Amino acid sequence: MGRAVVQGAMPPLPLQQLRSGDLDDLVGVVTDIDDTLTWEGRLVPAAFLCLARLQAAGLRVVPVTGRPGGWVDHIARMWPVDGVVGENGGLWFYMQGGRLRRRFLQPAAERSANRARLSALATTLLAEVPGAALASDQPYRELDLAVDFCEDVPALPAPAVGRIAAAFARAGATAKVSSIHVNGWYGDFDKWTGIQRLSLDLWGEALAPERWLWFGDSPNDEPLFARFPRSVGVANVARFLPEMSHHPRWITGAPGGHGFAEAVDRVLALRRPS
Repeated sequence: MGRAVVQGAMPPLPLQQLRSGDLDDLVGVVTDIDDTLTWEGRLVPAAFLCLARLQAAGLRVVPVTGRPGGWVDHIARMWPVDGVVGENGGLWFYMQGGRLRRRFLQPAAERSANRARLSALATTLLAEVPGAALASDQPYRELDLAVDFCEDVPALPAPAVGRIAAAFARAGATAKVSSIHVNGWYGDFDKWTGIQRLSLDLWGEALAPERWLWFGDSPNDEPLFARFPRSVGVANVARFLPEMSHHPRWITGAPGGHGFAEAVDRVLALRRPS
């Protein structure tokens, strides 16, 4: 028997109910990466091309991810994007004047001290949850610890994933569960913090969420589904909706990057040029 949808959460509308009037004053797109631009672990080519199509249409494009600074460096340099927020808001990189600008919420000494604490925690955590492993991208991280529960290891059951998150909490760290990792860090930041800091650096103003469209796929995107009045969940978010208090406004028919491309096709077809 399925779980009931959380009281007060409005079910998302099919993407076909997105109308041209819903896109008035749209400035740009903010999007998750894993299982939103990707599918089954690979970047969907049509989704990548859609990033360039959005920019060509005059829209700003900002990926936001739990992936590491090393990945963010590459994405900010090479992808058709305005800037990238990584490690769940702890860092944001962007190109300016032909050079990469790397920005961190914490100074280097604080990052170093927190990494030492997280390394010690990793030993305890992996012993406590058999089958879990450090994410393969951990060596490229600056601020957080990523524990893999299904990307490069056999998928762990939900209770085991919960134990990983609980171990972070007991150690006083913030923990967020994505579709592939549990990320934990020390410090007061989140994806919204990183988005705002990037916007201030790039455009000299706070990002107005009512003028942007957010794309996501999992419970760790829920705070941004709540923050952005205009949001799209790709189809694979459906399995998480029963446990979420804030839902996307619209949902695609296709999963992952295929759903992202489906939505961008509709946005660009409906959008009235400003």
